[in-house]
Parts: sequence; C-alpha cells; structure tokens
Amino acid sequence: MPGIDKLPIEETLEDSPQTRSLLGVFEEDATAISNYMNQLYQAMHRIYDAQNELSAATHLTSKLLKEYEKQRFPLGGDDEVMSSTLQQFSKVIDELSSCHAVLSTQLADAMMFPITQFKERDLKEILTLKEVFQIASNDHDAAINRYSRLSKKRENDKVKYEVTEDVYTSRKKQHQTMMHYFCALNTLQYKKKIALLEPLLGYMQAQISFFKMGSENLNEQLEEFLANIGTSVQNKTGLVSSTWDRQFYFTQGGNLMSQARGDVAGGLAMDIDNCSVMAVDCEDRRYCFQITSFDGKKSSILQAESKKDHEEWICTINNISKQIYLSENPEETAARVNQSALEAVTPSPSFQQRHESLRPAAGQSRPPTARTSSSGSLGSESTNLAALSLDSLVAPDTPIQFDIISPVCEDQPGQAKAFGQGGRRTNPFGESGGIIKSETEDSILHQLFIVRFLGSMEVKSDDHPDVVYETMRQILAARAIHNIFRMTESHLLVTCDCLKLIDPQTQVTRLTFPLPCVVLYATHQENKRLFGFVLRTSSGRSESNLSSVCYIFESNNEGEKICDSVGLAKQIALHAELDRRASEKQKEIERVKEKQQKELNKQKQIEKDLEEQSRLIAASSRPNQASSEGQFVVLSSSQSEESDLGEGGKKRESEA
Repeated sequence: MPGIDKLPIEETLEDSPQTRSLLGVFEEDATAISNYMNQLYQAMHRIYDAQNELSAATHLTSKLLKEYEKQRFPLGGDDEVMSSTLQQFSKVIDELSSCHAVLSTQLADAMMFPITQFKERDLKEILTLKEVFQIASNDHDAAINRYSRLSKKRENDKVKYEVTEDVYTSRKKQHQTMMHYFCALNTLQYKKKIALLEPLLGYMQAQISFFKMGSENLNEQLEEFLANIGTSVQNKTGLVSSTWDRQFYFTQGGNLMSQARGDVAGGLAMDIDNCSVMAVDCEDRRYCFQITSFDGKKSSILQAESKKDHEEWICTINNISKQIYLSENPEETAARVNQSALEAVTPSPSFQQRHESLRPAAGQSRPPTARTSSSGSLGSESTNLAALSLDSLVAPDTPIQFDIISPVCEDQPGQAKAFGQGGRRTNPFGESGGIIKSETEDSILHQLFIVRFLGSMEVKSDDHPDVVYETMRQILAARAIHNIFRMTESHLLVTCDCLKLIDPQTQVTRLTFPLPCVVLYATHQENKRLFGFVLRTSSGRSESNLSSVCYIFESNNEGEKICDSVGLAKQIALHAELDRRASEKQKEIERVKEKQQKELNKQKQIEKDLEEQSRLIAASSRPNQASSEGQFVVLSSSQSEESDLGEGGKKRESEA
C-alpha cells in the first residue's frame, strides 16, 4: 500500500476492519523479510564456513611443507636447496594462514554477529508477538460471545458481573498485546535496512583489511624470491616449460592462418584486425614477436627464421591491423602511410614548401581544418587535410623521445622547472623515495597501473583529443619505420597531486607529472590499450612561455580506466581547492568580524569615557558651598583640574 510506512497505534483500541487489513499487509511484509534474511544468513554462513575451511587447509599445507625435511624418500637424497626452498614457502604460507584466521575472526564479528542478532532477536520477537496477539484476540472474541449470550429473562447479577469482568480483562490484554505487536512491526520497518547493510559493510571491511595485510606481507624480498624460483623452474629444471611447434603461417584478409606439416589446409589462428604486435624476449630464442588481439584476451608468441623475416612479419601485421587491405590499392596506401610517418619523424627540407603549396590562394576561401584519425587518411584530399592538421597540432621538426631518462641522470633545466624540482639531482640509490612518498601519502586516491612507455613529443595545441590521436599515430609509425620495438615498463601511480612513473624493480620514481599541468588525456579510439596525456609546462626562465608535451603509453587493456582515474583525481583536487578557498574566505570573514567587534568595543569604551568625563564636569560645575545642614562637597585634585579645564573650554566656546 503506497504512502503507508507505519501502523497507527492509536487505532489499536478500536480494532476496526481497516486496521486489521493494514495489519495483514505488514505481516506479509514481515514474513517476506524473514524468508529473505534466512536465505541471506545461509549464504553468509557458507562464506564463513568456507573461510574457516580455507584457513585450516592453508595451515595444514604450511605444516606439511615444514615436515618435508623429515621425510625419507627411497629415490631421493638429501636436497638442502629443496628443503630450504620449501621452508621459505612454509613461512609465507603460514603468514597467509594467519591472515586467513584473522579474516575468519573479523567475518564472525562484523558479518555473522549482526545478521544472527537480527534473525534470533527481532524476527523471533515478531513471531512470538504474533502468536500472543492471536491468542489474546481469540480470548477476546470468546468473552464477547459469552457476554452476548447472557439471558434476558433470568438476570443473575453475579454471572453478569463475571462475564463483564472477563470482557474487560480480555479487551485490556488484547489492547496491550496489539500495541506491542504494532510497535514491533513498525520497528522492523526501520531496522530491516540497517540489518541488511551492517553485515555487508562488515564483510567488505574484513576483506579490505585482509587485502591490506596481504599487500604488507608481499614485500620486495618475497617478489624477488618468487621470481627466482619461477626462473629456475622454467629454465633449469624443465618441469614447467612452453612447447614450440614448427608451423607454416600466412595471412588471409584480416586473419592469421596456421598450417602444420601434413595438413591439407590451414586453420584460423587469430583475428589480427586492430591487434598489436611487438618484439619480445622469450626464453633464449631470437627473432620472437608477440601478437595480442584487440580485446587483450588472446596472445601468441611466434619466432621468425631470420631478422629480415622478423621485421617483415611485424610490418605486415601492423599494416593488416590498420585494415589497409580493405582499401582499393593496399600497396600504394601502405607506402603512403609509411612515407607520411617517415616525414613526421624526419621531415625533409621540402616539407615547408609542400605545405605552402597546399595553402589556398588569396582570393579563395580557406577550408576548415580537418581532423585526422589514428588509422590514417585515404585519397589526395585527405592527404592534404592531414598535412594541414599535422602542422596545426604538432610542431614541425619535433624530435620523438622513445625512452624514459634514467633517474640517475641530471634533470634537465626545463624538466626540473616544469616538475617543480628546481634542478635538484636525483639520488641514484633511490634513497629519496621515502621523501617523495611522504609528499603524496596524504592523498585520498592511490591507483597503480602497469604501463609501457611508447614515446613523447612536443605539440602545438592542447585543447582537443585529436592532439593525442595524432601523436599516437606518429609515434607508432616512427617505431615501425625505425624498428624500435622495445618498450620500458613502469608503474603509473595516480594520486590527487601528481602522476608518477615508478621503476617496478627498484621502486625509484622515474618521472613526476604535476596533476595541474596535465591538461588533456584520452585513449585511442579503437585500441583501448593505448592512452596519452598532454603536459603543459613553462619553457625557459619566463613563466609566460608555455610548451606542451604529449606522452603516449600502452597498458594492459586499461586505457579507459587510467583516464577515468586521472579525471577522478582532477575532480578531487578541484573540490579540495574549492574547499580550501572557501575555508580561507570564511577565515577572512571571521577576521573582519573580529576587527569590527574590536572597533565597536573601542568606540563603546570611548563613549563610556566621554560620559564619565561629562558626569565629572557636571559635578565640578556645582558651587562649592556648604549645604543648609552644614555639609561640604570635597573635590579631588584631578576632578578640580578637569572642572577647570571644563570651565576654560566653556569660556572659549562662549568667546567663539
């Protein structure tokens, strides 16, 4: 029933049919709540039991690993390395077992206790009151029936008194029981939301605490230990290794086909439309490259027979990824794309002359600047517009930086000034990491992403995402032309103050980008793993000379998440700045009010002093003679002087 949120207790004495009908609705709601909470209780109890079982199993695993050195295998000798390795694993798993035990305790206290209390106390109370109210209602109905059957002819005062007393007692009991029942049902409507949210909140807080403990236990030494064990298992022991099969690969449209020896026809290996390809170091093999699908869910590592085949395969898959094979003349289009990319990286002396020839004559109207896409343009008209757009977005003769400057080097003056470091030399041993961390540890946003640096270059504009798209196109084309396939992997830390590139191995900050200087950020329109941002900095000594540099990265299919995180950080920083300004404004208003209050108090004190002086002057102006009763008025020396001054002032006023 819409608009009804509680049962009217004042209508319990009347006990009308409307009240009973409304009570039935609340009873149905209470029954539905009880059934749902019982199901939720069973689900949470399964989580709690599973966590207890996981904690016990983890503890048993740690115990068995500790007992490995006591085992005597018929075909195995004493292997101290294996024993020490398992002992190390035992310590780590034992710490994890402790974390699981703490999580079990927190789940019992924060999740199971509230829902158990609500189930055993509130819901059972509703059921008990319902039964008591039903009994009281039946007793009242029976008493009313006995009262109605009193004989009219044979009136007996004693029987009539007993029946009337029974009606009064049963009605009073029903009224009291009904009020308690109504109050319990109304309370249930307010408690059901809290009873549902409190165990869920406890579950989430327990999980967050568990993950924090896990991150604290997962230190650098443990990561290094696991990496060494993984390398030993894959490359030395041969227990776990990848298998290499020699097959014949060829492309058919936008598909990569494979055919094994002896097969009649080839089969589909991967869809390489909008895919990414790059050279990788795989085990101890040469000429390896990795192909990753556009959604990042499938990847394959292939090995070519020679360096020439290796480079040709990468260039071919890059061209197919851009869907050049769908054009009317694929070879001409591929050559034009490679030539435009070459001109963007190493402009020829005639570039400016060709640009001048593309400008319209004086009497012709100038066409609007065209926007270029990351996949290139087709046709002569698109080529001309792309050249104009290139000149308006990217500064000509701009070099491309394909690697990150090592933190052990001296910072450049422009870069140091832009990042607020003032030419300070970075400690090559990473000892400044604690200081840098303390600057951002107060930030409420800390998100870490794995990224690979593709390149950066100076741009002329920073007010439209096309700048980022054009920079992506030029950097990817330049990498393909110059056979630059190695990328530097880093951890990108997003906070409310800055963006940081951190070395995954040494945890040393490679670059710091102040968040207010990040004026534009965007992901690739088709390949969501590519993203970039534009950093606006001051070049040279003058603060008025601003330059913009676009940085391009590749992520693990998290480009949109990173851009959303940067946008959230800028919003948080904006709100913090607005709050700071509002606080300063409020403090300024309070200071003004305090100053006005001081001035007002000072003015009141002056008025009070003037009033006191006027009173003294009036008192001193009276004649200094004895009264009729022989009393005299004696003035002090100060009062006499003030009176003299008052009389002198009056004389001067009269003369004036």
